[in-house]
Amino acid sequence: MAGNVAKAVLDLLFPPLCIACRAPVGQAGFCADCWSGISFLDGPGCVCCGLPFAVALEGDNLCASCLTTRPAFDTARAILAYDEKSRGAILALKHADRLDLVPGFARWLSRTGRGMLENSDPVIPVPLHPFRLWRRRYNQSAELARRLARDWRLTYEPSALIRSRPTASQGAMASARARRRNVLGAFKVPDPHLVAGLRILLLDDVLTTGATVEACARALKRAGAARVHVLVLARVVKASDVLI
Repeated sequence: MAGNVAKAVLDLLFPPLCIACRAPVGQAGFCADCWSGISFLDGPGCVCCGLPFAVALEGDNLCASCLTTRPAFDTARAILAYDEKSRGAILALKHADRLDLVPGFARWLSRTGRGMLENSDPVIPVPLHPFRLWRRRYNQSAELARRLARDWRLTYEPSALIRSRPTASQGAMASARARRRNVLGAFKVPDPHLVAGLRILLLDDVLTTGATVEACARALKRAGAARVHVLVLARVVKASDVLI
């Protein structure tokens, strides 16, 4: 009862706003207009990286990229497409101290990643370098991983994977090749006993070219991880990359 009263008072003093466009809403989340524009990735896609396909195909199929070079991770899945409709909410979590978005995003991650969560051991976030963590004050991927681990009663291992050298922002890289070079050898597993023989759930916010999670997966596999599953909030989807 007291909790409901407190929530009502807070809603009166600080009315809920859409997490994308900041328009008033009845409860925390997206407004109707923004919700209708969100592209949820729940259709057919690559069985490995989750890249959406334009049409449904029979059986399990790989995209052209995974057919050419199989990633170091075993599977990757995203909730939604990273575009002009979802970008505001993702950046709010990443740079604007909107940690209040974590519970809602974690619920979405739970629905999309249920199969991964049911078949994983520790949950590990993609790490920030200590210098960047100090500047930003928190790691959004770690906050999501912590919440998922708690909700699913899984082990949360934020120090199992570290970023051993500072790297430029991936967003500043002009090409996929530059992104791969930028994170080459940037991740290490200090204590292989934390991952050896285990099925890892790797958490990140956005998958663009996959260079970061690929580098993380390689480090985890070298340390003896049995499998690495990647779960992210959003991924960049280009029409030219979709298998027709």
